[in-house]
Amino acid sequence: MEKLKYDKKTGRLLFTKQMRRDYTILFPMMAPIHFEILGKVFKKLGYNCELLETNGPEIAQTGLKYVHNDTCYPAILSIGQLINAVQSGRYDVNKVALMITQTGGGCRASNYIHLLRKGLKKAGLEQIPVISLNLSGMEKNPGFKLTVGMIRRAVAGVIYGDSLMCLRNQCRPYEINDGDTDRLVKKWQDEIVSMLNQSKGYKLKEIKENLIKIADDFHSLEVDRSEKKVKVGVVGEIYVKYAALGNNNLEKFLEEENCEVNLPGILGFVLFKIDNRLEDIKLYGGSKIKRKVCQILMDYCLKVEDALVTSISRYDEFVAPSRYYHTKSLVDGVIGYGTKMGEGWLLTAEMLELVESGYHNIVCTQPFGCLPNHIAGKGMIRKIVETNPKANIVAVDYDAGAPKVNQENRIKLMLSIARENLEKEKVNI
Repeated sequence: MEKLKYDKKTGRLLFTKQMRRDYTILFPMMAPIHFEILGKVFKKLGYNCELLETNGPEIAQTGLKYVHNDTCYPAILSIGQLINAVQSGRYDVNKVALMITQTGGGCRASNYIHLLRKGLKKAGLEQIPVISLNLSGMEKNPGFKLTVGMIRRAVAGVIYGDSLMCLRNQCRPYEINDGDTDRLVKKWQDEIVSMLNQSKGYKLKEIKENLIKIADDFHSLEVDRSEKKVKVGVVGEIYVKYAALGNNNLEKFLEEENCEVNLPGILGFVLFKIDNRLEDIKLYGGSKIKRKVCQILMDYCLKVEDALVTSISRYDEFVAPSRYYHTKSLVDGVIGYGTKMGEGWLLTAEMLELVESGYHNIVCTQPFGCLPNHIAGKGMIRKIVETNPKANIVAVDYDAGAPKVNQENRIKLMLSIARENLEKEKVNI
C-alpha cells in the first residue's frame, strides 16, 4: 500500500498519479444509457472506472447507516451504493477510489462528497480517496484532471445518450419484435464507445452525422403505432428522475401499465447549469476567463442540441426535444428565473414543455424534503394546470421510508384519469 498524500490546506486525502495507474474508481449509477457510454470512455482515457449497477433494499439500509436520515434520498442511495460496494468484498479497499459529482450550487448535492467522506470514516475506510467530478474547480487531485478532450467526449456521450433515450422510449412500446429496440440501443452504445475511444465521433460534424444515422436506424424499426397509448412524462430531481434505484423502477412500471414514457434529456440540465453560471457572473461579477469558458461551452452545447433536435425532427412519428431557450421561455410569467436551486425553474419548464409536446400526463418525482423541488415541482402544479387545463400531474415523494405500493397507487390514480381523457379524445376524433 502506497503512502497516502493529503491536501496541506484542507487535510483532504488526495487521489494521486500513482493511484490512477492501479486503483479502481467506482461511481454510482444514474442514467444507464448515458453512464454506460461515459464509464467506458473514461476507462479508455486511463481511468479504471466501474459503474455500480447494484440494486436492492440493502443499499438504502447502508446509506441510512452512514448518512443522517434527514439528508435527502439521493445522498442516502448514492453514498449507500458506494459504501455497500467497498464493503462487499469484491474490491481491495486499499486499491479503490470513489467518484461523485458536485454541481457547486446551493443544493445539498454539493455536500454529498463531504457526507461520503464522513461515512467512510465512520465505516473505518478513511484510506479510500474520493474524487469530485465538477466543472467549477472546487476540488483538484494530482491523479484526476478534466481536459478539453474529456469534456468534449463527455458532451458527445451526453448528447448520444439523450438521442438513444428519446428514440428508445418512443419505439419500445410499439415494437413488433420484442427486444429490437434494446438491441439497437446496445448496438449504438458499442459503436459510440468505439468511436470515442478512437478519438472519433465527438467533433460537431461527426456528431451531426451520427445523430442522423441513429434516427434513421430507429425509424427503420418494425413498429405498430395503431394502438393509442397513454403518454407520460417524468420530471423531477435529476437523480430520482433517472435512476431506477431512486424511483423504484418507475420507467419499467409505467411501461408495464402500457404507457409511452418521455424523460427530458440530461443536456437540458447541463445547459441550465452553464446558463446559471453566466447569469451569476453578469449579476454579481466574476472572472472574465471563467465567463469566456462558460460562454464557449454554452455555445458548443447549443450547437450539439440543435444537431439532436434536427436529426429527430426529420421523422413525423418522433417528438423531438424542445430547444433550451424555447423551454426557458415557457416559464416567463410563471416562475422567476432567479429560482435556481436544485433543478429550479427548469423543473417547471420541463413540465410545460411536456404538456406542449402532447405528454399531458406527468409524474413529478422528488426526494422527500427537497425544498427546491417541492417549490418548483409540486408547488407549481396548480399554476401549470391553470395555464393548460389538459395537464394531469401527480407529485410523488421518494424516501427510504416511503412504501412503493403507495407511490404506485398514486400514479395509477393519475393514469386512470389519463385513460379517461384518452377515450374522450378517441370519441372526438
